[in-house]
Amino acid sequence: MRRVLILGGGFGGVATAHALRAKLPPDDEIVLVDRRAHFMMGLRKSWVLTGQSSLAVGQRPLAALEEYGVRVTPGEITALDPTARAAEVDGHRIGADAIVVALGARLASEKIPGFQAHAFNVYDPDGVVRAAEALRTFAGGRVLIGIFGAPYKCPPAPYEMALLLKDFFKARNVPATLEVFTPQPMSLPILGQAGCSTVEGQLEANGITFLPSHKATAIEAGEVVFANERRPYNVLLGVPPHQCPPVVTQSGLVEGGSWVRVNPRTLETKFPGVYAIGDLTEIPLANGMTLPKAGVFAEGEGQIVAERIAAIFAGRPPEATFEGVGHCFMEIGGGQAQMVHGRFLAEPSPDVTITEASGKYLEEKHAFESDRLRAWFGG
Repeated sequence: MRRVLILGGGFGGVATAHALRAKLPPDDEIVLVDRRAHFMMGLRKSWVLTGQSSLAVGQRPLAALEEYGVRVTPGEITALDPTARAAEVDGHRIGADAIVVALGARLASEKIPGFQAHAFNVYDPDGVVRAAEALRTFAGGRVLIGIFGAPYKCPPAPYEMALLLKDFFKARNVPATLEVFTPQPMSLPILGQAGCSTVEGQLEANGITFLPSHKATAIEAGEVVFANERRPYNVLLGVPPHQCPPVVTQSGLVEGGSWVRVNPRTLETKFPGVYAIGDLTEIPLANGMTLPKAGVFAEGEGQIVAERIAAIFAGRPPEATFEGVGHCFMEIGGGQAQMVHGRFLAEPSPDVTITEASGKYLEEKHAFESDRLRAWFGG
């Protein structure tokens, strides 16, 4: 009997667990560890923020994976030893024949002075619920949506939030001014200038001010502080800086960098039998950028890792490779959405485009969530 240890029950971890169970013999053990009790996709945050749905509708208990032959171990991962292929969970050591590290990116709001006191963290489930309540009772004024660091998860999400909030306030006759700022020189750099012009044109057409190259240094009551100016706000919705989880950084997997470095095609780390997938990795692209942090990539990476582990356990040369094909959706309001899709590992440069807006893409976004929840958790 062999054991695969999956650290993290997010998009990548759950996808890996299911793919492994389909490929490994029944006697091989799959152990998934997470401190959270539930799985939920990040795309739900915009719906919660604008009162279209709730967190609970999209949550599923990780314990449901037990019905599919995956052993779920709740607890905090307190140490990771990639050399020995072992991890400590609440002080209890678990060894394995292979490890898949899928712990995601940590939201490091403490890096921005004043963030925790003055901003709603709209990438945190509790934070987005509090923000939704504040917006529900908002009588009018300036709403500022701030990206406080890059890279960050779900790159289109802050712009989607701004566009959906425009509809939200209009339907309620609330006089609101919306602004979005980012430290990056354009909205979604992976799209290039033409694609970013499409996104930024949507913002402009809806009366939303876009502020590129705005790196915030602090937040005070009623104002965000930048190097050469201040921006006032009545409500501040913030995307905090992201970082690799400390337990991963301390393990040596980041090799002196900020994120885990892997073989882009195999997701292998420098430690034999140890793989890393999802938001805690840094995968360089041919144009010098890095692969965006999005659930669809974690899912695809997990499937490739599962195929490679199964082949190695069976004594076959692993052949599956990650191609970097993926997509994500950006709602623009009015019952429509756009899709960003492409071949991100293509050479000599990524081949990435954004579609025209359509109701079809909004339907596909809802199906993206519901289909996977049904397949992974049943019901």
